[in-house]
Formats: sequence, structure tokens, C-alpha cells
Amino acid sequence: MNTHTATRPPAPRTGRGRFRSALISTAGHCKIACGFCFRADRAHGYLPLPLYTRSLSRLKEAGAEEICLTGGEPAHHPELRQLVRLAHQFGMPISVVTSARAPEDVERLEEVAHLLANVTVSADSAAAMKLGRTHRSAATGIATLDKLSATRGRILHVTYWQLTDAECRALHDLVAGANAEVQFSPVMLDEADRTRAGWSLPDYLDQQSQDTALLGTRFRLTSRFHQHVQDLQALHREPPGRQRCQGPSLYVSAGGEIRRCPYGTASVSVTAPRATIRDFLNAEPQEWTTPSCAAICRAEPPPGSSP
Repeated sequence: MNTHTATRPPAPRTGRGRFRSALISTAGHCKIACGFCFRADRAHGYLPLPLYTRSLSRLKEAGAEEICLTGGEPAHHPELRQLVRLAHQFGMPISVVTSARAPEDVERLEEVAHLLANVTVSADSAAAMKLGRTHRSAATGIATLDKLSATRGRILHVTYWQLTDAECRALHDLVAGANAEVQFSPVMLDEADRTRAGWSLPDYLDQQSQDTALLGTRFRLTSRFHQHVQDLQALHREPPGRQRCQGPSLYVSAGGEIRRCPYGTASVSVTAPRATIRDFLNAEPQEWTTPSCAAICRAEPPPGSSP
């Protein structure tokens, strides 16, 4: 069982293959609506198939080798099967990040599970569920993964907050018996979220450190994971404008806008001329790294170690 999480990615390479993967938002909305969702776009509507097809074509030309369908919630898309099959037609392995728990959503994923290279099911610790007003427990996440046994790679991603020893022990026992990897991420709260929750920045970071230390008593966390948490905390303390966002993955919104960073403002439409898209991708990054984008941008997952 691998235990790892996101890390700050290296600077992108130049030329073809600079961006080896892409996140594609299937919808601008999500019925699950987690309070601390990483979702960069919040709007109505689903990604239309013509825009999706054009996106795959342009991403392929840019050197992307794989894609991941992300939120909104991919299982809500009425043409999920077609989204998956189109990716295969372009010769691109496809993964899904989902919070699916409702039977109808899980059934849609089951229909395409054998076509997915990887599926990540999001879950939250007890306090994280309360904070984010979610119902994504680790136990129900494992139940979803059990239904998707036809997928080769299966990951339970747990967002944690205010952990207890008993909860860590129960989580360890739960995932130890599951045929899935596990990833962890601390709850990400920006200044506005912290104010609403009544947390000062020092108290928030202290709680995050305590949670990570407690998690380490039950799981053998990688040095990469610890470095990631430290990097996130440093970004919270630093004023904005210190580092350029240089993630190795592109992002395509449900409206068909290609961005270098999911939270960025600079974009180019997938319907723009090829030369315009190429110039946009070859330009120097203009977005500043924030804790949110550092949390969502992932480098290659390293081999994890067993808990």
C-alpha cells in the first residue's frame, strides 16, 4: 500500500513533452459541494463533447500523454462513457478523481472502470467532514473502490483535519484490508476560510502539524510527503508573488479554456488557432504559486512505503 501525496512539481521542460498530463474539468458545478473543495471553477453546465474532443486533440499536439477527469464530479457527466472512450481513441490513458457515493454515480463509474488507468476516490476525516459539510467518509470511499475493482490503479485520498489516535488506528485498519493505495492531504483553508472557521494562521498551521505527526504514528509517511506539508505551510506564511506556478500538468476548464494553472487567470481557448495555443504554452509562466495550486498540482507519485 503506497502512502504519498502531492508535492511541489519541478519546473516544466521545454519543447514537446513539456506538459505530460492534463486535468480536465467535466463540469463547472458539483452536487456534492464540499466546503474546502480544490475546484478552481464554479459555474453551471457540463463540458460539451465537441469542446472535449478539441481539447484532447490540442493536448495531444502539446505532448500530453495522459489525462485525468476531475471536478465538478465526473460521475455526474451525462456522457461519461463517451468521455472515456474518446480519450482511448486518442491513445491517451485516462484517470478519474471522484467523490462518488450515490448508487447511480457509482454505477456510471462501474460501466467504465475497466477502461480507466486509475481512479482516486476522495474521503475526509471526521473533523474534515464536519468542517467541509461533507459525507465522504473513508469507509464509504473504500466501498466505492470495491465496486471499481476492474480499474487497475485504485487510490483512496484522505483529506485530514483534527485527527484523533482512535481515528488514525481505525483508518489504518480499514485501508490495511483494502486492495488500494492511500494518499493524504491536509485540509487547505485560505484566509477567508480560516476567518469563517475561527482559526488564526498560527493555530491553523499548528493543528496541521499535530495532525501530520499523529498520522505518522500509524502510517509510514514518505519524506516527500513531509516536505510537501512544509512547503504548503511556507506558502501560507509567505506574501504572494514569491514563486511562479510551474506545474507539469495543464488544466482545461469545463468551458474549454486551457490554463497553465487551474487557479490562474491567463488562458487560451481550445478553439483558438494552433499557433496561438502554442505561443501560450511556450510563454513563461505568469501565475504566482499559492497554497491551493500547490496542493492540486502533483508531480510523479513516488514509490510509497507500507504503514
